[in-house]
Amino acid sequence: MIQTLMEKLAKSEVTILIAEDDDGHAELIVDNLREAGLTNAIIRFRDGQEVLDFLTGEPGAPETRQSGTAYLLLLDIRMPRVDGVEVLRRVKAVPELHKMPVIMLTTTDDPREVQNCYELGCSCYITKPVDYDRFSEMLHRLGLFLMVVQVPDINGKA
Repeated sequence: MIQTLMEKLAKSEVTILIAEDDDGHAELIVDNLREAGLTNAIIRFRDGQEVLDFLTGEPGAPETRQSGTAYLLLLDIRMPRVDGVEVLRRVKAVPELHKMPVIMLTTTDDPREVQNCYELGCSCYITKPVDYDRFSEMLHRLGLFLMVVQVPDINGKA
């Protein structure tokens, strides 16, 4: 069943996953989402392999996703070990994860990259502004946007 993300956020039912290798960007993302009013659990991953291990329940992962919990993934493209495009490809190939919203949040604005990510199934593609103030404003708006979009439940097991 689909509910509004705002309703789920109010109940802390959606966990926001952030796959971002840059510590400064990750901190800025979290701070601005909080300033926009989001109080949900946020889990940060430093590379693509970490987020894949979490989502697929890879043995040895420090933490894995919980069945019946809704997740939304904010995904950078340029990351070590496994890049964001490959993470997107793998996530959308797993039946239990296919419906999970994935928002590409990256400095890459190449139109071919944008097209490729949409073809692979990303929900939204957002280019990070280089300017700090514009980046902060964009993240605040993203937080407000997350309060009004709808997200499906993920009920499959890892």
